[in-house]
Amino acid sequence: MIINGVTIDETFAEAFPMKATRLIITAHNAKWAMISAQAFTGFATSVIACGCEAGIERELDGNETPDGRPGVAVLIFAMGGKGLAKQVETRSGQCVLTSPTSALFSGLDGEKDMPLGQNLRYFGDGFQISKMIDGKRYWRIPVMDGEFLTQEKTGVTAAVGGGNFLVLAESQGQALAACEAAIEEMRKIPNVIMPFPGGVVRSGSKVGSKYKALNASTNDAFCPTLKGQTKSELPPECESVMEIVIDGLTKEDIDEAMKVGIQAVCGLGAAQGIRRISAGNYGGKLGPFHFHLQEIMA
Repeated sequence: MIINGVTIDETFAEAFPMKATRLIITAHNAKWAMISAQAFTGFATSVIACGCEAGIERELDGNETPDGRPGVAVLIFAMGGKGLAKQVETRSGQCVLTSPTSALFSGLDGEKDMPLGQNLRYFGDGFQISKMIDGKRYWRIPVMDGEFLTQEKTGVTAAVGGGNFLVLAESQGQALAACEAAIEEMRKIPNVIMPFPGGVVRSGSKVGSKYKALNASTNDAFCPTLKGQTKSELPPECESVMEIVIDGLTKEDIDEAMKVGIQAVCGLGAAQGIRRISAGNYGGKLGPFHFHLQEIMA
């Protein structure tokens, strides 16, 4: 398959099951809602070392939030419900409770519930109070700028992590420009995040390593400086590869995000140095969800 001079490899990306929730962070204005959301989603690029994967889904108007204030929807993913709950509690306490004028709400009705403000309320040292609204409990926790309002619980749902595609280009600048174009379009798709910095990862990994302590290492087949030292997947003209990783609430959400992202890359085409689109294929070892590039783009 060739689109605008760009070859779409006959391969698939592998992804794995995760657990996820959506949270809504609001504040006095959009600036402070975003500051809190950025703090909450920091150091959350990969479960390999961060314990979770998180990102900003979108900004919200006051008519979309529980308290009528500007807000930000964030998605957070982990390998299991217990790990997800721990990450949500820690990040909420350190990054939202601490952020001026913030409030925190559930943005998802899931298969199960887990604590959101249920344990954060103890910071109120006995001065916290609760109120039931439409069958849901909220906590008002006294803080120095007034009160921190938080919903007691949030929903947890099954999700998918690790959808991806690789952009193979003639130069580093061309690969980055293509990925930036892809991310701009992918961020319009609901229910997905691209958790790496700016949505792009340059240190794509493979499963396993020559070092026993590591379960992942550099994807040498796609490293341009190793063409003569390893079994390279790169043609001579490709000097840079970048990857976009996608987490989504469903497989279909990731399908759609990958489609619009690859379309954006191919829109630049061979004339802008884009040679191929490939994916992280590990022979089925990584996960049960397979995203076949040519099927997605058919």
